[in-house]
Amino acid sequence: MSNSRLRRCGLALPPAWQVYAAFFLYAFAIGGIFPRLPEIQRALGVAEGAFGLALIGTACGTMVSLSLAGRVLERVGHRRALLALVALLPLCYALASTARSAFAFFALLVPAGLCIGAVEIIVNLEADRVEHQTGRRFMNRAHAFWSVGFFAAGALGALLSQLGVTPQAHLGVVVPLQALATALLLGRFDAAPHRDITRSAPPARFARPTRGVMLLVALTLSAMVLEGASADWSAIYMRDVFGAGPFVAGIAVATGAATQALARFFADRFVERHQPVAVARVLLGVLGAGSLLVFVAPAGWAALLGFALMGVGTSAIFPLAMSAAAQRTDRAPATNVAALAQISFVAFLLGPPLLGYLAQAVGIRWVFGAGLPLVALSFAAAAALRVR
Repeated sequence: MSNSRLRRCGLALPPAWQVYAAFFLYAFAIGGIFPRLPEIQRALGVAEGAFGLALIGTACGTMVSLSLAGRVLERVGHRRALLALVALLPLCYALASTARSAFAFFALLVPAGLCIGAVEIIVNLEADRVEHQTGRRFMNRAHAFWSVGFFAAGALGALLSQLGVTPQAHLGVVVPLQALATALLLGRFDAAPHRDITRSAPPARFARPTRGVMLLVALTLSAMVLEGASADWSAIYMRDVFGAGPFVAGIAVATGAATQALARFFADRFVERHQPVAVARVLLGVLGAGSLLVFVAPAGWAALLGFALMGVGTSAIFPLAMSAAAQRTDRAPATNVAALAQISFVAFLLGPPLLGYLAQAVGIRWVFGAGLPLVALSFAAAAALRVR
């Protein structure tokens, strides 16, 4: 579809709502595969360790993209890249679901990771630039729309799984739906102007993390690993520990996203009143309580409550860190954002699959128990949100 035709069919949304739509569509493209992972694992006939290793394909693609995409995106333009990649993501997952071996599943997930890394940079930079342009804080609300998109995809996947629709048919139908939604919601998307400080400092080719960025990485580590663990393993956890059916197992994926979205809608007001460091430490306490409850849950309802608390606990940690990275003046904001996303988002994708070996060795409950020391590390690193 041509650029002029896209603009004609697209809705005229305010800049902030264009960012919200981008976050929603980005997450909806990602979230559909997670409630179908138990069926994909069963079809591949592999144990948790090998399956977790196959899931690393997404992380590999994401790491490459986050490292190299900065200058390419500036050259191509955020509008053109966002429209293409958000529509392409569901196709990557639909193709991956057709894999007949663990290695093929790994290889087919790499292109999805390449798309994810580039979109992650675009949407977070656009949110920060529109915040700067309007003088209003809404980074957490933008991430709330990410959670809403992930919840919608997870709930749809749970329902279709219960109805007996195959993962391949489900994910294949999402491809044209996503393309239509992208044209409708982002057809008139225009990239926000750069912040003044970025004009003399182009983003680096490789996003090397500085000491300040590494402190922000430590802050996000527990939230990213436990959020990823909830996405990757919650459905399999409910199936293996409590014998849950397809719908309840799939809803476990959506539960954390729902409470995460709700918390993110109100997080910006709390940050303005109570400052980022205090908000982050309260949320980390909730995250620790939720992961502990999932670890020791005596029944399925307790595990679902734990996943809900984990959703609240992870809600604002990454958005707060992204805002802090974008506000640093030591180098181009695009480079700091890419450096933080590069490590934190790969932890989200790489850590949980590797926990599959832990699940295979000592039980799947330990996927969530192993995150408790990371919560303590993040609590200590929360002071990094005091940006100078």
